[in-house]
Order: sequence, then C-alpha cells, then structure tokens
Amino acid sequence: MDIFLLILGFVFVILGIIGSFLPILPGPLTSWVGLLLLYFTKIIPVDYTFLGITLAIALLIFVLDYFIPAFGTKRFGGTKYGVYGTTIGLIIGLLSPIPFGMLLGAFFGAFIGELLYDKKDTNRALKASFGAFFGFLASATIKFSIAAIYLVLFLIKFWEFRNDFF
Repeated sequence: MDIFLLILGFVFVILGIIGSFLPILPGPLTSWVGLLLLYFTKIIPVDYTFLGITLAIALLIFVLDYFIPAFGTKRFGGTKYGVYGTTIGLIIGLLSPIPFGMLLGAFFGAFIGELLYDKKDTNRALKASFGAFFGFLASATIKFSIAAIYLVLFLIKFWEFRNDFF
C-alpha cells in the first residue's frame, strides 16, 4: 500500500506542475495532495506543521491565481470584458494544437473582449491584452515555482526514507 501511495503522490505532484499552466487543474493544490499522500504512508512520519504551512501556501496561491491575471488586465486599462476574454482565450488555447496556444489565447481573448467593449479603441484593447498576457505569465510562474518546490520537497522526503520503501 505504501508503494501505491508513493506512486500516486508522485503522480499528483507531477500533475500539479502541469496544472500550473492549465486552467483546469489547480497546480499547487494538486501538488500538495501529492505531498499529503506521501505522508499517508506508514513509513513517513506525519508532520502537521509542514503539511499545514504547505497547505496554507497552496491555498494562498490558489486564491491569488484568480486575481493576478485580472489585476494585470485592469492595471493595463482593461475591463471585465478583457478579463472574460482572457479566460475564454485560455480555454480555447488549451484545446488548440497550436504551440503556446494558451499564451496566444490569453492575449487574443483579452484583445477580442476589449474590442467587444469598445470597437473603436484598439490601442486600449492592445494595452489591456498585454496586461492579461503578463498577468497570466506572472500567475503561471508563481504556480510553477510553488509546484516545483513541492516536487523537490517530495523527492527530499522520499530520498530520506528510500531504504524503508524498498
């Protein structure tokens, strides 16, 4: 059972890293579940402080993830149409076979959303699109960093008790 939890935990940590770029999966929270599964094994002693702190960080990033792209769009003069366009563009970009589809989707989604708000002001729409783009990049970078740190923590803890697993 411990090996199953170890493998499942590792899968969740990897899914968390992937989820850092996909709007469908909450990256750091998914990685945290992987850490939790590792601590569910009989081999690793439970550290509630560690799990509590990493959960608090994952939850904070989860909440901030909803505000950072919107903040980027608003900071560059965008409206809620731009924010909605960014989200729709991210989903369409995710489903497209185009390389970097999510980045392009965020940019063009915000641009189209802003044009729907005001068809005449393309400069403002373009500026808001860059804000959405930078907001998405900032959010993804933060999520990826935390998920990667959780992967390293997972591997360190596994390495510490590796002889007990096998």
